Amino acid sequence: MEISPKMQHQLAQFEQLRQQIQLIVNQRLNLEAKLKELENALEEIDKLSEDTPIYRSIGSIMVKAASKTDMIDKLKEEKETTEIRVKTVQKQEEQLKSRYDDLQTKLSESLKQYQNPAIS
Repeated sequence: MEISPKMQHQLAQFEQLRQQIQLIVNQRLNLEAKLKELENALEEIDKLSEDTPIYRSIGSIMVKAASKTDMIDKLKEEKETTEIRVKTVQKQEEQLKSRYDDLQTKLSESLKQYQNPAIS
């Protein structure tokens, strides 16, 4: 027996969705790790006195921050941006998983009909 072109197309879409979900999950995990790092940095900076020098990594160099407040503001801004990106990626992940589940159901139904053509 040969698989119909429609089912081959659905299988290809199914595999593509699986790969997209895996990529988006990895992206979300990376963003969540970055968010945790930012939260930890903010906690540590909060413990420092105002006159303690603070450095920020920019590429492969370290640059002294203008002040503790300036560094906190930059980290908070970066944290907010990262939180928005996490939420966006979570929505994308949910949408992809929904499409994946729908396609999985369609494939299961097609497979049942393929295995039992008399039922159709």
